[in-house]
Amino acid sequence: MIGGDVTLALTPLLPAALLAVLAAAALGVLIVVWWRRAPGALWRTLAIAGGLAALLNPTVVIEQRRPLSDVALVVIDESRSQTIGERRAQVEAAVEHLRAQFKQQRDLEVREVRAAASAEGTRLFEAIERALADLPRDRIAGVALITDGQVHDVPADVARANLRGPVHALLTGKREERDRRLIVDQAPRYGIVGKPLTLTLRIDDGTPAAAGGPRELARVDIRRDGGEPQTVRLPVGEPQPLEFTLEHGGETVFEMQVEPGTGELTYENNRAVVIINGVRDRLRVLLVTGEPHAGERTWRSLLKSDPAVDLVHFTILRPPEAQDFTPVNELSLIAFPVRELFEEKLNEFDLIIFDRYRRRDVLASVYLENIVRYVRGGGALLVAAGPNYGAPGNLFNSPLGQILPAAPMPGDVDQGFKPLVTDIGRRHPVTADIPGAEAKDPPWGRWFRLVASQARRGNVLMDGPDGLPLLLLDRVGDGRVAQFMSDHIWLWARGYERGGPQAELLRRIAHWLMKEPQLEEEDLKAAVKGARIEIVRRTLADRPGEVTVTRPDGSIETLALETGRGGRWTANLEAREPGLYHFTDGARVALAAVGALNPIEMADVRATEERLKPVVVASSGRIQWLVDGLPDVRRVSPGGDAGGRSPSGRNWIGFRANHDYIVTGVTQFPLLPGIAVFLLALGMLVLAWRREGR
Repeated sequence: MIGGDVTLALTPLLPAALLAVLAAAALGVLIVVWWRRAPGALWRTLAIAGGLAALLNPTVVIEQRRPLSDVALVVIDESRSQTIGERRAQVEAAVEHLRAQFKQQRDLEVREVRAAASAEGTRLFEAIERALADLPRDRIAGVALITDGQVHDVPADVARANLRGPVHALLTGKREERDRRLIVDQAPRYGIVGKPLTLTLRIDDGTPAAAGGPRELARVDIRRDGGEPQTVRLPVGEPQPLEFTLEHGGETVFEMQVEPGTGELTYENNRAVVIINGVRDRLRVLLVTGEPHAGERTWRSLLKSDPAVDLVHFTILRPPEAQDFTPVNELSLIAFPVRELFEEKLNEFDLIIFDRYRRRDVLASVYLENIVRYVRGGGALLVAAGPNYGAPGNLFNSPLGQILPAAPMPGDVDQGFKPLVTDIGRRHPVTADIPGAEAKDPPWGRWFRLVASQARRGNVLMDGPDGLPLLLLDRVGDGRVAQFMSDHIWLWARGYERGGPQAELLRRIAHWLMKEPQLEEEDLKAAVKGARIEIVRRTLADRPGEVTVTRPDGSIETLALETGRGGRWTANLEAREPGLYHFTDGARVALAAVGALNPIEMADVRATEERLKPVVVASSGRIQWLVDGLPDVRRVSPGGDAGGRSPSGRNWIGFRANHDYIVTGVTQFPLLPGIAVFLLALGMLVLAWRREGR
């Protein structure tokens, strides 16, 4: 190197190996000449050195260079935590100040990047990589981060992060801020309905709890599926397990909110939302068949085909009044465990089915009264009536008559007919979407028996000739009752006249009885679909009311519902911001979560330097709190400032002056022209010959 743009280069005329051989041979000759003190040794040495120098062909290279400007990057944190207090004003003041400072610097290009938070939090270093991806390292002057310090993609291994230039952190907010937040330390994603689960909460005030001192308690309100809040008091700073049980299958939304503390920055992280999916354990079903008949296998096959159903089935083959003189010790029949089933273990069953049952002194009235209490307390009962429903000793004339929706009438139908879905049935989720439900002549087979009855209460979803009820559903207390006024559904199972949707119909009836949320006839649901929320109001009424929505920011608006099929009324809402949306029609509540339920961005909003400190120190940058003043900008050499010190100082931050350039042209000329070297070497040899001639 001769100068900044002038260099000396060697371009040998011969291969390097051959030059090495020649140099070694010449050195050997010169050693012998000097050892013998031969006359003219000096001139021979000069001649050989000149020849070798000529073979090396030294060349002067002159470059035409165009200097390149350095690039300084300013990354502006625009996450939600930057809207707290005066942080937004601090950000804009810092940006304007840096712009003015950069204008005073020569050969410096400035890039600004505004980075918003994502579902993974504030990711400023990803923004740095994207903004500088097209630049070589030698053009990067440095990076300035304007943030509150809550950055969630700080490199874990700073040594391997390959940071480009000094990284300076200009921090918004204030030192030692306080903020109360509610943290979900542990929450299950799934749970079994009716089984205890544990949810662990922790209230963090940013200060450690005093050892041995009195514990501060804070009030926490817990809402389940938008219902009335349940209040508990939890100690601050300590994880606290809470036990609860799921009441239904599907999603259960828990909203929790802790009361404000002192010096709160925001109330957003005082709330937490947890969604737990409820699944049912094996369902216990008790099926009692009053007498063997062709449809008995239909019920048994349907229930046994479901691996989630634990079926207990009894068929009464020999009633107590039977007088066939068979000795008891010769009977192979299993005794009906009446007391065990209907007194001791009755509440363990999820569903009780009576199939063509009639009273024949098998079940005493006290056991039937137990079933009535079981249903009113939340149990489920399904009665499939046979030709004996209107006969003396039927179930309607027992204590069960209090909860059965259909009263028997004389005049059963014993002719072919097609079951039809009623107007209410076309809106009820149990029968609304069954194939053929909308048709006046459904594409399914006929039945040949309908027990005449009169609907006393409940909803008639299917009927037969002369409008006689066929399928009735009713709510009794906290429980539910379904009644089939025919025992011929087995004809569909056998495929008679193309059969019918018996499996789907019976499955829906059983799930409705066990309070499956998707089959509620009066319901309000909200589901996130892309950038919108679909609201579905299901009702048996002719017209539902309006739905009120509360957005995550607290704003309230009213939505009008549009008519749909199958008792559904719908509306759509644009989801402009992430968070939890509340929908209500005055009686029901639906929730929809857009984005992260508990965003990491708002988990901790206190300004801090701890997250960025390893990166700033490793890159020889500086942390500057904006409350202490706005820093000046200086240019420093790649190794530090002019005095070799750190590229930052009190109230100023440094950006490297790399002096990078591109070469636009090159001029080359040999330093030892061949003819001149040849004549010089020849002259040296002549002088050596004359010296030897003396």
